[in-house]
Amino acid sequence: MHTITVDDLTGPAIAALLQEHVDDMRRISPPDSKHALDLDGLRQPAITLWTLYDEQQLLGCGALKQLTPTTGEIKSMRTATTAQRRGVASALLTHLIDEARHRGYTDLYLETGTDPYFTPAHTLYTRFGFTPCPPFADYRPDPHSTHFTKALR
Repeated sequence: MHTITVDDLTGPAIAALLQEHVDDMRRISPPDSKHALDLDGLRQPAITLWTLYDEQQLLGCGALKQLTPTTGEIKSMRTATTAQRRGVASALLTHLIDEARHRGYTDLYLETGTDPYFTPAHTLYTRFGFTPCPPFADYRPDPHSTHFTKALR
């Protein structure tokens, strides 16, 4: 049985998972195309991060950033390497969408990469009803980034 809870970003397990995430994004994406947030980047009032645990083992995380009173952005979706293909990302994404609806958001956005590494993410987001869209918020057109949106009405 897994649990999803708001994380205060102080534990060593979440620090290690997010460092792995940032390191992978640095390895895959050019520096000016890397939008992954580190711990300090996630510690802002507009962002809430949830972690998914199976007992004491951290399996993944995902964050929701408020862009406007009615729109949000999914950030820092990450599944631990040892937990891939076990439904972790689907559980977290379901939770984030439900939370966005609870907050009264009408639209949800996300940015991800275009490298083949990101194909599983594209498949997941499409399966959940996200569709490609132009860059949003502060994002600019970038051949290494793709953007998705989902209407929550």
